[in-house]
Amino acid sequence: MANSSILSTQLRSLVMPRDCHRRRVSSWDTTGANNDRWPLTTGETKVLADITGPGCINHIWMTYHSDSPAALRRRVIRMFWDGEENPSVAVPFGDFFGVGHGRHSPYESAVLSETASPAFNCWWPMPFARGARVEIVNEDIEGILYFYIDYEEYDQPLPEALYFHAQYRQEYPCDGFAPGESNMGLPEINNAINLDGAGNYVILEAEGGGHYVGCNLSIHNTTGGWWGEGDDMIFIDDDTWPPSLHGTGSEDYFSHAYGMQDQQGLYNGTSLFNKDHKDWDGKWTVYRWHISDPVTFQKCIKVTIEHGHANCRCDDYSSVAYWYQTEPHKPFPTLPSVKERLPRDVVL
Repeated sequence: MANSSILSTQLRSLVMPRDCHRRRVSSWDTTGANNDRWPLTTGETKVLADITGPGCINHIWMTYHSDSPAALRRRVIRMFWDGEENPSVAVPFGDFFGVGHGRHSPYESAVLSETASPAFNCWWPMPFARGARVEIVNEDIEGILYFYIDYEEYDQPLPEALYFHAQYRQEYPCDGFAPGESNMGLPEINNAINLDGAGNYVILEAEGGGHYVGCNLSIHNTTGGWWGEGDDMIFIDDDTWPPSLHGTGSEDYFSHAYGMQDQQGLYNGTSLFNKDHKDWDGKWTVYRWHISDPVTFQKCIKVTIEHGHANCRCDDYSSVAYWYQTEPHKPFPTLPSVKERLPRDVVL
């Protein structure tokens, strides 16, 4: 019912006039021929769009070709608003569109998707007051890229609009206290205590005012056994302990239960489900969008999750956080090198 109500609201908004001009930047062949793609050379940073004036990006479509393994981790999408020096978006290609590990996995959600082709889509709105620059950094072999960046052009900036941000993080491996134990029934694990969140995996730390709108989390289960049971803990503004939001387990935060199911919903699901898993081993990507329930903050926010109960597990974690906030933003942690961010079973 809630999803139907939101869809109805979106459809009803179509009857209202919009005071803007639609624009697009794309890889179309300006000679009029059919070579509608841009080449990417090794080590190149290519500017895909450099827009001036106020506006809002409302759709990005991309597809690419590369013969290297885990190419989706070797290319990085960056976005800058209003001439800023530090990017507001800095995320490997595949992770930005919702699937980790440099893997392909068709899925569909309200704001991100990948088709079997593969084609990648993003519908997060991205407003700007003076300009926008979208880049791709190619730390891969030579390849090609096709893209659309659709946006609205305004006479005046949207009043009080917050800026879109997306940040990649990883911990390979997480620092767990029981690296060889996967049985959540063991008393020494189940009875472990975490009453400060200090060792949690950090998905996001941001300063300013705004709202957190979700994440994807990729787990490479190297320990064996069920990788969940990690509580989400979200510290807002002046929180010490307990945090404003404290959950009950990884699968619960991603709105599933008793493990993650092979389902992809509008706002939550498993974009990469290891169908051949034996006791939850291998690689997974799960997502949760806070679209109807954004997590607001006035000063700062820290979004964390345990890696196994009380941080017992030593799996490889990586993530993308998505949020809106005022500028300037807190500078991002240094993006891991391409060698560091490749899955451990992929050779550079």
